[in-house]
Amino acid sequence: MNKKSSSQQPISKRKFLKQSSLALGAAVFASCSVEKDKEVPLVNLNSNKKYKWKMVTTWPPGFPVLGEGCTRLAEWIHQMSAGRMTINVYGGGELAPALETFEAVSSGAAEMGNGVSYYWAGKAPAASFFASIPFGMNAQQMHSWMLFGGGYELWRELYAPFNIIPFLGGNSGVQMGGWFNKEINTIEDFKGLKMRMPGLGGKVLAKVGGTAVLSAGSEIYTNLERGVIDATEWIGPYHDYLMGFHQISKYYYGPGWHEPGSILETIVNKREFERLPKDLQLIIEAATERLTLWCLSEFEAKNNIYLEKILAESQVQLKSFPSEVMKTLQEYTKEVYEEMAELDPMSKKVYNSFSNFSASIKKWSSHSERLFHNLM
Repeated sequence: MNKKSSSQQPISKRKFLKQSSLALGAAVFASCSVEKDKEVPLVNLNSNKKYKWKMVTTWPPGFPVLGEGCTRLAEWIHQMSAGRMTINVYGGGELAPALETFEAVSSGAAEMGNGVSYYWAGKAPAASFFASIPFGMNAQQMHSWMLFGGGYELWRELYAPFNIIPFLGGNSGVQMGGWFNKEINTIEDFKGLKMRMPGLGGKVLAKVGGTAVLSAGSEIYTNLERGVIDATEWIGPYHDYLMGFHQISKYYYGPGWHEPGSILETIVNKREFERLPKDLQLIIEAATERLTLWCLSEFEAKNNIYLEKILAESQVQLKSFPSEVMKTLQEYTKEVYEEMAELDPMSKKVYNSFSNFSASIKKWSSHSERLFHNLM
């Protein structure tokens, strides 16, 4: 057999890596040279120009995680802008009623707001899909849909007629199913039940004979104590403990089938946002994404600690919804989706995007996280 020519000789691993590094370096240098010619200044900074905004929220003033997060957001933006932007944060009722946050930002009475999109479902039914979907995706899957599955684009399309730009503003993770003073053994136990439950979960509750009541967080304890409502969901053990629900309820149910990964939102008046220089626009976007990670992490860190406190300091019984109840709720959830899609073209558009992405990502989940959690 003839010897191979030098061009056909096998290349050693060391020689291959050396040649690859040289080639990569040359490519990067060439790329930088080309890009340098195309560079355009991103902004012309005017450090003397100051911006002072107001931020209204749906949360009680200084409320842990949710209200605190808004204050942190304002501080981060102030620091990142080197003091060029100041945001004064107002809790629900301080500058505008909690459930009128959307109107305040839309009209320009406040430049920024923070809440949950299902509070505005009366104005735009599809808004509920950008909070959380019963039996839908968890937090990281919701974020994936928003950032890489077309969710953000649809969200902004929905809010555009209201002169509002939405941004991520936190995530609660999987919530608890709620506080009850009677056991839930069958689906019949929901009949006649008045329960504080916003969003699409409230629509499902109505399907099984209950009554969904929408109220701001500051009103829930009093309403439950006085019998205005028979049951309530809120968030998870940390906030539920601080609200004192374990002092007036017998049963604490899980999981939060209605909110498996609830996105909180930061909304900005579109006209005011577009008046900002580009660097401040990017700072707001970056700060809201930081808030989202901070918020979800804080919930995860605190919920187990406070679940233990609830059980240690009260006679509350921790229970899970029976599988047959969950199955029936899931069936009615599908009906709710289909009815919304028939009545509202935008809801249909958003639901199709959500459901297609959900079906795809859950295939991956079944081979990764689900298998892992089944081992725990």
